[in-house]
Amino acid sequence: MRYSLDHKSPVPLHIQAEELMRKLINEEEYQNGNVLPNEVELAKMLAISRTTLRQAINKLVYEGLLIRKKRTGTKVAQAAVSSKSNNWLSFSQEMKLRGIPIKNFELHISWVYPDEALANFFEIKTDRQILKMEKVRGKPTEPFVYFISYFHPRVGLTGEEDFKMPLYEMLESEHSVVATLSKEEISAKAADNVIADKLRIPVGSPVLFRKRFVFDHGERPIEYNLGYYKSDSFIYTVESIR
Repeated sequence: MRYSLDHKSPVPLHIQAEELMRKLINEEEYQNGNVLPNEVELAKMLAISRTTLRQAINKLVYEGLLIRKKRTGTKVAQAAVSSKSNNWLSFSQEMKLRGIPIKNFELHISWVYPDEALANFFEIKTDRQILKMEKVRGKPTEPFVYFISYFHPRVGLTGEEDFKMPLYEMLESEHSVVATLSKEEISAKAADNVIADKLRIPVGSPVLFRKRFVFDHGERPIEYNLGYYKSDSFIYTVESIR
């Protein structure tokens, strides 16, 4: 298979090379552990410098998608899923973007009364029911994340929606609710009995705990989300630009 870049495009060559590499590493040949094409040969094929190509490869190494080793070459990383803080998408969209097949192990919808913390976040009273969604998701072979989401009554969810589709796409298409702002808190904790059972890990195992607070364009609260991730199956990266 031959690869090429558009040298007349206004899109910088290193960006084009990065997108090409993202497609390349999703090919079955490289997902199965084969070494990627030699940098010298690939740079020559694309008619770019090795420095430009390495700029693209380094980005994917930084994201945890590639592993580069001297004398053995560059391979696709298989160990962990990576999430970037400046690339805010629904979980389904994140995994689709990275070419990672996802399986839904559990999906539960219920109506609950909020505790004080939830009521204060949504600015409602504790006697007003809100919709709660629980999901256990992961790779086809094993779960690696347990989500709990609560939604403001204003969103208008009935519980009959298709919660298997990307969440924010569903909210926008079915309820005209557009999520535009996400605030997050990241910490570590030990798995209790419930989390351990959901993620199929021993009680007390370390998990990455992510709180996500989602707002609409008027900065009104939409969703209060809790995510529990297996520590050995997930990497959370932060990219900052000055």
